[in-house]
Amino acid sequence: MANDDNITLVGDVIERALKCGADAADVVYFQNNSLSVAQRLGKPEAIDRSEAKDLGLRVFIGARNASISTTDLKGSTLDQVIERVISMAKESPEDKYAGIAPNDLIAREFQNIETFDHTEPPPSELTERAGLAEEAALAVNGINNSEGAEASWSQTTVALGISNGFIGSYKKSNHSVSAVVLAGEGQKMERDYDYSSCCFAEDLEDPSVVGKTAGERAVKKLNPKRPASADIPVIYSPRVSSSLIGHLANALNGNSIARGTSFLKDSLEQQIFSPGIRIIDDPHRPRGLRSKPFDAEGLNTCKTWIVEDGRINSWFLDLATARQLGSTSTGHAARSTAGNPSPAPSNLYMEAGAMTPDMLMSDIKTGLYVTELMGMSVNMVTGDYSRGAGGFWIENGVCTHPVSDVTVAGNLKDMFKNLEPGNDLEFKRGTDAPTIRVDGMTVAGPGD
Repeated sequence: MANDDNITLVGDVIERALKCGADAADVVYFQNNSLSVAQRLGKPEAIDRSEAKDLGLRVFIGARNASISTTDLKGSTLDQVIERVISMAKESPEDKYAGIAPNDLIAREFQNIETFDHTEPPPSELTERAGLAEEAALAVNGINNSEGAEASWSQTTVALGISNGFIGSYKKSNHSVSAVVLAGEGQKMERDYDYSSCCFAEDLEDPSVVGKTAGERAVKKLNPKRPASADIPVIYSPRVSSSLIGHLANALNGNSIARGTSFLKDSLEQQIFSPGIRIIDDPHRPRGLRSKPFDAEGLNTCKTWIVEDGRINSWFLDLATARQLGSTSTGHAARSTAGNPSPAPSNLYMEAGAMTPDMLMSDIKTGLYVTELMGMSVNMVTGDYSRGAGGFWIENGVCTHPVSDVTVAGNLKDMFKNLEPGNDLEFKRGTDAPTIRVDGMTVAGPGD
């Protein structure tokens, strides 16, 4: 539990909303403190500190509801906010699917998940982290300029109260460091980056390693070639493979399923991946970037096998989408202080496979190893997929030279069916995947 004052605040707002005429209400409250330091070419560029409080109130009058948010938490202001949102709710259209959870569904006990580091680094420590990252990047042979390095820290308190009796709170922290550098000259200049982000300072990657990796990546991209079009295997590096899992999550989002706008709307319990593939959502992973003990509607969260042995096991549902689909919430409601909750994954990942990245690549005579993706042309209704890409050309099982300005295209259903994961899964982003091989992709060069 977080500070008792936060619990008192959300409970008080709910009580006042009910007294003012609301039939039901929920309140979400965020308190965020953050500090960041940026430098470029060894000189400080910025140091920023932010302390923010934000409260969102949703009220229900019959089948009507409205939401409002405020950063002014004075009692007189809150009274005005409550009066205003109740007036809004009376004029809003009816929504038969919206509503708080029945009392018997709310979380009564929730897991204490390790997400909060009590250590608050001083500005000098963040300056040192940024300095080490940039210094290591600039030391890489071939790096001649920097777009800067940054180190940051933040802590967030989340409190939720609902008129069905639920009340709870938790804290999260984050430490991060990043570097962005340039190699080459003029029109042949290349840019790349690296970063590390985690809940606990002790888990942060060595800033010097972050910087060195950023520099090496930029240098490796120099003098790229532009291949001709071909239908070939594509290897997605872990930097970009998680995007495929993100597309899956979008396709399994309850909003898309309920509207019939997902290419996977009829795929529940269907085999869409190869046997053995497992994709898991784990909101209770210790030190996970998106871990949380309860969802935004006060329901228990739990580890969910979204894909088991290649079959779709579950959608991502909140209360409203579950009601539309005649199902039950999967505990995936998320929300900001504005608007209604909507479904979203937490720590989503594809389990590692058995083969190393080199083994995945070893039998490829001609292929593409993708390290960056640009643009977004993914049709979630049909599954058609087309994205700009860069990376390295594969010949006879090894990467030979950098390539740029290509397009990788296919259909996500076919891509999922022909997908094979490597054994190098790391938890770095919140949505994670190992190296992934996808056969049968179309790679188009410039002018095609």
